[in-house]
Amino acid sequence: MAVPKRRLSRANTHSRRSQWKANNQALQNTRIDGQEVAIPRRLVKAAKLGLVDLDR
Repeated sequence: MAVPKRRLSRANTHSRRSQWKANNQALQNTRIDGQEVAIPRRLVKAAKLGLVDLDR
């Protein structure tokens, strides 16, 4: 006989979801205006064009 799926309690659902963790962005060392900076790879082109404030 088929058994219906059981509903997870809210505590079990939240504790299961809490195990997910984001990874840190990999930083790339780049020389911009004679200054060595470590920024995410997706921002390198924008930083070289001067669109990103690197002083932050």
